[in-house]
Amino acid sequence: MEQKAEKQIQITLPDGAVRTYASGVTALDIAEDISKSLAKAVIAVQIDGELSDLSLPITGDASIALVKRNGDDDKDIALEMIRHDAAHVMAQAVQSLFPGTQVTIGPAIENGFYYDFARNEPFSTEDLEAIEKEMRKIVERGAPFEREVWDRGAAIAYFKDKGEYYKAELIEDLPEGEEIKIYR
Repeated sequence: MEQKAEKQIQITLPDGAVRTYASGVTALDIAEDISKSLAKAVIAVQIDGELSDLSLPITGDASIALVKRNGDDDKDIALEMIRHDAAHVMAQAVQSLFPGTQVTIGPAIENGFYYDFARNEPFSTEDLEAIEKEMRKIVERGAPFEREVWDRGAAIAYFKDKGEYYKAELIEDLPEGEEIKIYR
């Protein structure tokens, strides 16, 4: 029986160096191949200019730039990523402490991040302190965000089943053909 050769792809680094990898390699794999210390410092990747997480499989030839936590050229991108992740941690903390609270919308913004929540009563000062404490616990656990690409209909049904009607509506409003990325 003839064995099919694994597809090879060409990855171009910012300095112009070209490396060959198996299709499906991740940016984290590439960072680890370059150096263990680089792998510890990276938090994201730009693939052909588009920002992505480190776990996205790269299946074709591409130019990449690894985004480092403390890189001089990467500070704005790194800060945006941290704010984005912090917003997700806050949403997780709120839903853990206050079941039934719906997450509406909440992006990273120029000087921070926010989330709007649908809830019957406003948050108190004590609630905010509890949310901060829960956020710290979540971060200390160190669980990674896992990226999943979902079918549009399945994503809408999933969020409706969870009572997350605002999330379902946001997905419904995305253009047809838009990739639906869910981070858990």
